[in-house]
Amino acid sequence: MSMLSALRTSQHSCISRTSFSSILMQRASRCYSTTTEDAPPPFLQKIKADLKTAMRAKDTPRLSVLRAILSANLNASKTASPIQTDVQLVALIRRIQKSAQDAVEDAKSAGRDDLVNKEMEQVRIMDEYIAGSGVQTLGEAELKTLAQDAIEASKAAGTATKAIVGDVMKRLAGALEGKDVDRKALAAMIKELVGQ
Repeated sequence: MSMLSALRTSQHSCISRTSFSSILMQRASRCYSTTTEDAPPPFLQKIKADLKTAMRAKDTPRLSVLRAILSANLNASKTASPIQTDVQLVALIRRIQKSAQDAVEDAKSAGRDDLVNKEMEQVRIMDEYIAGSGVQTLGEAELKTLAQDAIEASKAAGTATKAIVGDVMKRLAGALEGKDVDRKALAAMIKELVGQ
């Protein structure tokens, strides 16, 4: 009988240890749960899913573009300003696209038609992703209208001619929030409209 009682005691202590450790694990897992603020942009999720699809389909040009985007995103995540929104991701894709367009020009000057075709295909794929990102892209005509209105408002407020570009950019900041805009090109357009 003492053997049976010892067995019951050991089973009971085993059960209590198991339940105690499971309670600790539940508490520990709750402390390390992620918040929605740390969630990657939805467009990045689409790119990761498309990467898997491109791997299965053996679509080499698309695969190359998607890997370049994800690599640049990873590099940006290690800096002080990581990619957190779809707008930032589209701006990142535009930077990659600009370097691909520069590579097209270099390949043309070197007479490498094979590289020209490859880079042009990559630029086309990046255009597809920018168009399908869900981020509103403002055209040159829309930007020009916004800039002219802001310039008139700035002049009416009595802003000095030297400071008008900065003042117009500040006035447009709210209207351009969440939209895909090349701010350097916009500043150049404002300088041209002002006559500086």
